[in-house]
Amino acid sequence: MKKTAILPLYEAPRYAEQVIDWLWNDFGEGVPREFFHSIVAHSQTPGALPLTFIAVEDERLLGTVGLWRCDLITRQDLYPWLAALYVDDAARGKGLAGELQQHVIRFAARAGYEELHLWSACRDFYERYGWQYIGDGLEYPDKTVHLYRYSLCASAGAATE
Repeated sequence: MKKTAILPLYEAPRYAEQVIDWLWNDFGEGVPREFFHSIVAHSQTPGALPLTFIAVEDERLLGTVGLWRCDLITRQDLYPWLAALYVDDAARGKGLAGELQQHVIRFAARAGYEELHLWSACRDFYERYGWQYIGDGLEYPDKTVHLYRYSLCASAGAATE
């Protein structure tokens, strides 16, 4: 049975160009590739945000996800963000999106954050992983997106008196 490793991109920088291409192709409508190059280039400092994580199996890059300071310019009050979740077509449908989310959730909890945020253009995907829909937001310049929060507090979901 093959084991997928999830690690910071700074531990395997040879995958940076592929990550940049994935993000640009999947999220870059109307945005130059250099924008994503800058994000990835500045997300490789141990212990500092933003961070990019990758999933690798047998030296093959399968997916990526980020932990960012801000992923929605109109909601800079929310911090930090799970961002740029991408799974390669060949690796989809095998639970990797959930594994990448859980990796960032555990990392953020260990770092002392109380909650995570994300935005998505679609509904009913992130709820399956425990994210709470908190309303809509506005992605520049005029795209309505759905906002989610994930509580990292130890008591989240626990019964209260």
